[in-house]
Amino acid sequence: MNKYSRLHCNSNKKNFNQLIHRIFFVICALLVFRIGSFIPIPGIDTTLLSDLLGKQKGAIIEVFNMFSGGALSRASIFALGVMPYISASIIVQLLTLINNYFAEMKKSGLIGKNKINRYIRYITLALALLQSIGLSIGLPNIPEIRVLIMNLDIYFYCTAVLSLTAGTMFLMWLGELITDRGIGNGISLIIFTGIISSFPTSLENTLNKLRLGELHGLSLLFIFLLIFFVIYFVVFIEKSQRNITIQYIRRQQGRHIYTPQETFLPLKINISGVMPAIFASSFVIFPSTLIVWLSKIQHWNWLTIITKYFSPNHGLYMFVYAMAIIFFCFFYTDIIFNPRETAENLKKTGSFIPGIRPGEKTASYINKIAKRLTVIGSAYITFICLLPEILRAVFDVPFYFGGTSLLIVVVVIIEFIAQIQSLILSTQYSSIMKKSHLNFN
Repeated sequence: MNKYSRLHCNSNKKNFNQLIHRIFFVICALLVFRIGSFIPIPGIDTTLLSDLLGKQKGAIIEVFNMFSGGALSRASIFALGVMPYISASIIVQLLTLINNYFAEMKKSGLIGKNKINRYIRYITLALALLQSIGLSIGLPNIPEIRVLIMNLDIYFYCTAVLSLTAGTMFLMWLGELITDRGIGNGISLIIFTGIISSFPTSLENTLNKLRLGELHGLSLLFIFLLIFFVIYFVVFIEKSQRNITIQYIRRQQGRHIYTPQETFLPLKINISGVMPAIFASSFVIFPSTLIVWLSKIQHWNWLTIITKYFSPNHGLYMFVYAMAIIFFCFFYTDIIFNPRETAENLKKTGSFIPGIRPGEKTASYINKIAKRLTVIGSAYITFICLLPEILRAVFDVPFYFGGTSLLIVVVVIIEFIAQIQSLILSTQYSSIMKKSHLNFN
């Protein structure tokens, strides 16, 4: 074996070990999250709480419990989950659109990104503190939950607030650590883990319904076929893209004339990805949960009427949820994709869209295509997210199939595989550069 072959073999082995280390780190971090979701807040009878929440079938609390990976039903220190972080991200992203200070910060590269992340952390801390205070004070006012608290005193309130706030901040830190040292987006992986952790229990409940005769066998077969179709549809849309033809200007060097090269500018049909569904869930869950809890307080019985109209199976809830998804689809697309910047980059590289003048015309053309794709993408996400509500209303399915949960699971898996493929590809390029003596590091 010559020198170059040995170098190539050693480089591939080192890069493979780095990939295994990243995957192992992600697995360990997610195990820490799952272990923490079983650590209860001191002073609460978790057995009675689990039985109480088990009666909340179809309520918004069940959805919130699913996103926290069952941490709410166990009164865990992770009961708030990463929702305060998501809400903080929404607030900061809105500020980048309406506030000049944050808009300039966003344009200032890596330094501005670090400052924005710092503001997100501060706002996450504030929201987690407020929500933990509201949760600690609001729960004892509900007669059914008051009996679950062993000693209702100032020590319980302080312990609960500190535990819930610390749990959320720890999850935020863990998610950022996964993003930096692992593979994929850490926050998305934490939500993904929380969702799939409830699948075995939900499947068991479904089979029990079938055994007891509460669910017909043909209905169950239809549901599983529909699940397969929806997964295929999600993968198909997430992998689909709209290619915009790009050509390079003809140039001459000496006596040689280089003909224009043709390539494509790919735009995904679902440009915004899974984030609009997560944002919309965060937007709907907290006000709904607050209404559910406050409606059980004495003299606030009028909120019970609002609770009925704002339950997941009701049309008002579906309408608000759909409007939130559509809004966040357009909102998040405007954040992550800038047609003007794309047009400027094309102009700088000497490329153009055939039949479209470079500059403003190109930006307008790309923006028009992006808006049309966003319309299709928002309709697709809305359909996927509302499908479980229809299934629960028609077939009374005892688990939260599809919707945001299915979308998050499938998209996170696709992105995770894509990250692994890109890492493998980058290591191959790295070994080629080392073999060619082009890596000067």
